[in-house]
This record gives sequence, structure tokens and C-alpha cells, in this order.
Amino acid sequence: MPSRRIAKVNRAILEALSSAILFELRDPRVKNVTILNVETTDDLKACKVRVGVRGDAKVQSLTLHGLESSRGFLQSKIAERLETRYTPILKFVLEPNWLDHLTATSQSFLEAEGTSIKIEDDDTDSANDEADTNNNEDEPEDEAADEEAPPNG
Repeated sequence: MPSRRIAKVNRAILEALSSAILFELRDPRVKNVTILNVETTDDLKACKVRVGVRGDAKVQSLTLHGLESSRGFLQSKIAERLETRYTPILKFVLEPNWLDHLTATSQSFLEAEGTSIKIEDDDTDSANDEADTNNNEDEPEDEAADEEAPPNG
């Protein structure tokens, strides 16, 4: 498990890479890229970037070559963001089955969310019913009190 400092650096690198690839990189080979994970060494001299690419093997290969050729540009964007003594040298690693894993994970989240919503709906309905009952009981008393009070004057 990385230290808290390394975890923060990893997160900053991930954000800088994502932003640079999405908005600033002009290489037509690099598209449909998802950065899955960033692992930096303790001395901040090397960084392994795990990426997922949508498409067939040819598209994945072209995208990986595009990322490798734009590595210097991406490292300069990381250097601007981190402002550390060393800028990590990026190594891009293609994750072949990332989409299957992502789909399975999102499916389990949806199932968990579906069960939690049913429980919350029952609790909120009963709480709303109690609040409505209390509000209805208070209203007639307030109106009667307003009618009996003499006008100021």
C-alpha cells in the first residue's frame, strides 16, 4: 500500500493525464482512452499508467503507440501540475479485459443501489406521513387562535 504522499501524487498525475489527453492532445490515434490506474515509484522517477482502450486490437495498438509518442508532452503537463524535483517517466500499460471488469463492477453497484433505494423509500414515506399528520393537527388550532384574538388598534 502506497504512502499517503504517493497516493496524492498518483491522484494528481491521473487528473493531469486525463485532462491533457481529453483537451490538449492533438494526436488522432489517441481516442477512447480510459486511465484506470497510476502507480508511481517511491522516488517519483517512474510511473506506470494502466489504460483501457475501446475497440479492436488494431485500434488498441495504435492508441498505445500514440500515447508512447506523446509521452514527452504528457510528462511536461505532469511537471506543470506537480512541481517536484523529478518528473516521473511514464510507461503505458494496456489492460486487455478492463471493459468486462468495469461492466461487472457497475452491474453490482446497480444491484446494490436498487436494494438500498427500496429500504430508503419505505423509511422516508413513513417519516413524511408522520410529518403530514403533525402539520394537519397544528393547522386548525392556529387558525382558531387567530380568529379569537381581538384586532390591535
